[in-house]
Amino acid sequence: MKKLFDRLKRGAGGAEPGDNPADSGFFSTQFSERGDEVQSLATWVNRAKEVGAQPLDRKLAEPMFAKLWGADRYVAALGPTELQRMSQYLQFVSVPVNQEVIGQDEQGDYMLIVLEGTLAVDRVQPWGGRARLAEARAGDMLGEMSLLDAGARFSACTTLTPCSLAVVDAQRLDEMIMNEPRLGLALLASLSRRLSLRLRQVSARLSALLSSN
Repeated sequence: MKKLFDRLKRGAGGAEPGDNPADSGFFSTQFSERGDEVQSLATWVNRAKEVGAQPLDRKLAEPMFAKLWGADRYVAALGPTELQRMSQYLQFVSVPVNQEVIGQDEQGDYMLIVLEGTLAVDRVQPWGGRARLAEARAGDMLGEMSLLDAGARFSACTTLTPCSLAVVDAQRLDEMIMNEPRLGLALLASLSRRLSLRLRQVSARLSALLSSN
């Protein structure tokens, strides 16, 4: 974590003397440092081909992203110009219905922001059944935990309708943090707030369950 904050403080100043060129990215190096544990790393480049993702016109996608994030109370206050700059680090794609964009237990180096459409968030059971955990809609993020900690995905995410998505991968997140520290920090703050809210919700449900026994 200290390494990440050092990068945010340095911002666009680039590497300091003595920095290891191979360690130029914080999030992307998390995956390489795990060695054999990431033999099944699922990158967005490969997944996009598998699900038939098509590039989305940026002139249409960027205003959608700015509108969603500009109204999101979990996002640090960013002006239209900053949101436009942030969008330059995102890929915008459309994905057909019934496509698994995130696979359970895989290690993926990307997260998704839903711009339009609905996705199922399911936990696949050992016997093959699926337990519906949630349905993601415009403004929701998917896969952010694995992007942050390089861990395995907890659930599978499948499109229930044709969807428009923004993709953030580890390499582009590193570039954002290095080139636009304020934007990188705003994105990380949003992720932290959302994860904190999710943890509080789980804790409340667990507390209610324990108190009823």
